[in-house]
Amino acid sequence: MADHDDIEATSVDVVEDDPFIVRRAKLDHFRSIGIEPYANGFKATDHAAEIITRHAALADGEESTDVVTIAGRLVAKRDQGKLAFLVVRDSTDEIQLFCRVNILGEVLFGLVKELDVGDWVGVTGHVLRTRRGELSIQPSSIQLLSKSLRPLPEKFHGLNDTETRYRQRYVDLIANPEVRGVFEARFRIISAIRRFMEARDFLEVETPMLHPIPGGAAARPFVTHHNTLDMDLYLRIAPELYLKRLLVGGFERVYEINRSFRNEGMSPRHNPEFTMLEAYQAFGDMESMRELTESLITSTAQEVLGSLAIEYQGTPVSLASPWRQSTMAELVSDVVGESVSVHTPVEKLVSLCEAHEVSRDKSWGPGKMLSELFEKLVEHTLLEPTFVTEYPAEISPLARRKDGDPDLTDRFELIITGREFANAFSELVDPVDQRTRFEAQAVAKDAGDEEAMHVDEDYLRAQEYGMPPAGGLGIGIDRLVMLLTDSASIRDVLLFPQMRSEA
Repeated sequence: MADHDDIEATSVDVVEDDPFIVRRAKLDHFRSIGIEPYANGFKATDHAAEIITRHAALADGEESTDVVTIAGRLVAKRDQGKLAFLVVRDSTDEIQLFCRVNILGEVLFGLVKELDVGDWVGVTGHVLRTRRGELSIQPSSIQLLSKSLRPLPEKFHGLNDTETRYRQRYVDLIANPEVRGVFEARFRIISAIRRFMEARDFLEVETPMLHPIPGGAAARPFVTHHNTLDMDLYLRIAPELYLKRLLVGGFERVYEINRSFRNEGMSPRHNPEFTMLEAYQAFGDMESMRELTESLITSTAQEVLGSLAIEYQGTPVSLASPWRQSTMAELVSDVVGESVSVHTPVEKLVSLCEAHEVSRDKSWGPGKMLSELFEKLVEHTLLEPTFVTEYPAEISPLARRKDGDPDLTDRFELIITGREFANAFSELVDPVDQRTRFEAQAVAKDAGDEEAMHVDEDYLRAQEYGMPPAGGLGIGIDRLVMLLTDSASIRDVLLFPQMRSEA
């Protein structure tokens, strides 16, 4: 709203209950008197937080000579005759506008009174502190930058309807400034992870998101179709097999912070689209991945939070090293009160599954039954960081078998607050063993297991050229952000979580 000397100070008069219609009428009114309600940019030179810090010592009733120019959204408004108090929020903070008709003039002051909460404005003026102690800008000019046609929800401060918050994240960010803090923390966490990995000489790479064969994890994929090639493709469920191809090609340390997709259920812990860190290190093993995992998470927490003593949903959790390490068999044995393992007779494991109401498929072997007992009886009890090791080979088709016991693998999962945060193992680099395990997965798929893996002939061909011994790691970024921001649901840490279609 600049250079309006030739504009009459008129106001819009609409008798209508629909706020959208009232605001649309205001938009038309502004245009009718020569004001463009959607500006082509604006040069702001200051931010609210900087102004507040710079003038912290300004006394009540004192006016500075500092002229500032800011831009932001109008989030509150109060008219008092020849005065108007507006609150503008920019990307850093909120600050009051102390508008006076004798400073702005009748024309601009009249237009200020037509502004609505939600409008974007650009402001230039002196900084002062009111007699009541409120640091303010006294505008000498105000420009409408973007007219808001939809009013913010009733009592938008503290909006807590989860459906609206997740579906209309843009409103959530306006109504709940603390939500912005969660996402700022998310991206600081990801930046900290990148710096950590670079310091460890890992190279960040990019691998395909469209796969001709889904692989790298046991999960149900999303299917799409490429018209030109006339072939089905799959949104990746994991980048693992492509990253390991790079080790074959001679890269020594690689990682990817990737978007992966799994066509599965949704819950406070699961979203069909999610973010993972996957890292692979030639000549590494499960132990080097364990050290990498613990160091990465503790380093990131210390950098972002400044502490390793956190609280998650009311439960204190210490991330301080060293973290506990225990085998799956030991943990299950402690709970059931007797020694069990993958070598326990099948009949005994079946009896334990029945006794503890673990649903069982007849095709399951001892390794699968042991893992299901662990998930039902143990996993939710592990609140402090715990590396659960020696996963059965039956449920670990890409992990190296444990020396001396081929029924187990050199694999761990990291459990914190009763949920999995990381999965890592010494990689299976033997192409003959890998083919055998892929073929076993194919049999399971033919028997109806939609999450079982395919036989990936190209990956096997890559391994047949020789893959170095290696360690591999996957960390769920969304879950790590949930932990470090004390967020109850994965939807709280995804800007735009998947939602059902609106009715």
